[in-house]
Amino acid sequence: MKLIFAGTPEFAAQALAAIIDAGHEVVLVLTQPDRPGGRGMALQPSPVKKLALDKGLPVFQPRSLKDAEAQASVAAVGAEVMVVAAYGLILPQLVLDMPRLGCINIHASLLPRWRGAAPIQRALLAGDAETGVCIMQMEAGLDTGPVLLCDAFPIDASDTTATLHDRLAALGARLIVEALGKLPIVAVAQPADGITYAHKIEKSEALIDWQKSAAELDRHIRAFNPFPGAQALYKGQTIKLWQASPLAGEGKVGQILAVDRKQLVVACGNGALAITELQKAGGKRLPVQQFLAGTALQVGDCFDLPA
Repeated sequence: MKLIFAGTPEFAAQALAAIIDAGHEVVLVLTQPDRPGGRGMALQPSPVKKLALDKGLPVFQPRSLKDAEAQASVAAVGAEVMVVAAYGLILPQLVLDMPRLGCINIHASLLPRWRGAAPIQRALLAGDAETGVCIMQMEAGLDTGPVLLCDAFPIDASDTTATLHDRLAALGARLIVEALGKLPIVAVAQPADGITYAHKIEKSEALIDWQKSAAELDRHIRAFNPFPGAQALYKGQTIKLWQASPLAGEGKVGQILAVDRKQLVVACGNGALAITELQKAGGKRLPVQQFLAGTALQVGDCFDLPA
């Protein structure tokens, strides 16, 4: 099938790779403009751009699809369908209507739950039992279009945003190839009930509030792994928490209840959190034993509570 692919991060790159491997004709790849990154803050191409160039595919990086020149470039290739995955730009109605079979989106949630920018993190923060991928026919609303294909799997107690991302990316790649092979598919309208929005993750949300339950903070740590990392404050200094598990225990909120070579136990609003991997500002992620070799934390010490 002759198609345009629009996407930017690694999640999208996996879908593009699967589409190429399936033998579809990708006539144009849309991706975000290069962004500064790395130690020297040099311009970096997106994962999708890297893959497209490696495969010899034409790449177009408009800052917007609202101007006539960009729209003309999209229309000129005469694609039958556009596949969109975590692209990051709004598609105007004129662009949505260009391909004969419209634009279809790979969305990493079980719609209508978690429409929007951060469905993986929001599902973890909320304690959802399952997640999945929907292949959706795009329309002007935010992730409101009817669903073509959908599949789900359970969220494990050890899942982080990183592990869920990888599982969802693989599922999305499989489902989009299946959908393209079946087009046109009869789409099913999303239910009117159960709509939630996955608002963009803000760095300020990463701060640990020890007054919450240990179960909530466990999900918090997993949801902010790998970005931006859950952050606790100790004597005004930031310490990132990377691995922990909830357990029974009580004490003054934020107080260290136990310390050994394997874990650091901190009292929460309900229960306690056994922390096994931490990171000082500017340092490396370390298991508790190595972390304590450079940072003195003792039973009775308290982490700062948010203002």
